[in-house]
Amino acid sequence: MLGRLGTHFGIALLKLFAILPYGFVARLGDGLGWLLYQIPSRRKRIVHINLKLCFPDWSDERREEVAGKHFRHAIRSYLERSVQWFGSAKKLEKLIQVESEVDLSDPDLPPTLFLGLHFVGIEAGSIFLNYSLHRRCGSLYQPMSNPLLEEVAKAARARFDADMASRADSARIVLRWLRERKPVMLGADMDYGARNSTFVPFFGVPTCTLTAVGRLAKVGRAQVVPFIGEVLPHYKGYKLKIFKPWDNYPTGDDDADARRMNAFLEEQIPRIPEQYYWVHKRFKTRPPGEPSVY
Repeated sequence: MLGRLGTHFGIALLKLFAILPYGFVARLGDGLGWLLYQIPSRRKRIVHINLKLCFPDWSDERREEVAGKHFRHAIRSYLERSVQWFGSAKKLEKLIQVESEVDLSDPDLPPTLFLGLHFVGIEAGSIFLNYSLHRRCGSLYQPMSNPLLEEVAKAARARFDADMASRADSARIVLRWLRERKPVMLGADMDYGARNSTFVPFFGVPTCTLTAVGRLAKVGRAQVVPFIGEVLPHYKGYKLKIFKPWDNYPTGDDDADARRMNAFLEEQIPRIPEQYYWVHKRFKTRPPGEPSVY
């Protein structure tokens, strides 16, 4: 009962934040993130472990700086679900810049998997990509532990003509969407366990990485187009950065195709290291015989 009431209260708060000036909400989230970073926590420890594994040559001062900035971005991103989920299309247009190497208005867009990478602006980027395509799309989501919050999130993400499907039930649905020439948005750069995954390097660390993107692209004869939602400085909003389709992908080699995504991330993360989603246990699943890093 209390949990349900708490969820309703949180949703009401997000709806309130959605009508407030974006800059106010962003600054509030930034300040809350700074405050929470001062308190020892499991998530803070995870951030530091991830950064140390990926950037072993960084000084302690550099790691502390990026970890603190990331924590502020992460907490801020939760408050900014307000405008992302409940803001009008007009408000989103004012907040989000689009920089695309793909013609999103092309009526003859080939079957396409838009690969969202887990930077803190992924929610804004995914929703606005759907809006910018001006056609019905397919989108995968990770089920939540809170059913009420999941329904609200699904409705918010689907409001610009997106068909939603759970990641766990997705393969046949995605292939059907591709046959219907619906662009499909999905994410794959998180640790979902060893099933349908392989271990390939990510910043030199053997990392459990999904093979689904290459397999779906092969069977669906689809191009893969990565995109990143970046948070702009000075509380100015976001940039949706859409890259050109990957050449010579998929190769048919699961390891090579999985490594392609990680290599792409290794190119992009150093530009804005504080914005990658380091609070996630990216190295939770270890190769057989290796101990947990957490």
